[in-house]
Amino acid sequence: MPQLSQLSQVYLSQLLWLAVALGFIFFVIARGMVPKIQSTVEAREKRIAGDLEAAQSARAAADETEAAWRERMDAARAEAGRIAQEAKAESGRDTEAKVKAAAEKMNAKVESAQASIRDALASARSEIEAVAAEATQEMVQRVAGLTIDKNEAAAAVKAELNV
Repeated sequence: MPQLSQLSQVYLSQLLWLAVALGFIFFVIARGMVPKIQSTVEAREKRIAGDLEAAQSARAAADETEAAWRERMDAARAEAGRIAQEAKAESGRDTEAKVKAAAEKMNAKVESAQASIRDALASARSEIEAVAAEATQEMVQRVAGLTIDKNEAAAAVKAELNV
């Protein structure tokens, strides 16, 4: 291959030009760009340090403001608690009388309701006994083929329910 045979003749000149190009790049970057980057980094660090100091002073001011606010809130809560206690006491006295009157009314209504429940229970029990007596008569008729009197069936049902 002809390219490989020429390599020994152009090898040194290519190395020279490579060194020149790399040197040029190095000096352009080292002399031109690095100082600009360093100044940018230094300015950024200064700005960050200033921002951190401002943030710390703002935090201290916020902590002071919060402490003052908490003191005011605690005082307001204490005052509100005192007012609420006074209102509760006054309301309690008024409500106690109303509750007593309402309780007396409710007790009268409860007693009336209990009486009507007792009456309804007795009525329901007698109806259940009557239905059970009829059912007993029919079952004895169907199962045993015997006819029993209504009074006998009612007495048997009443005896079983009272056990």
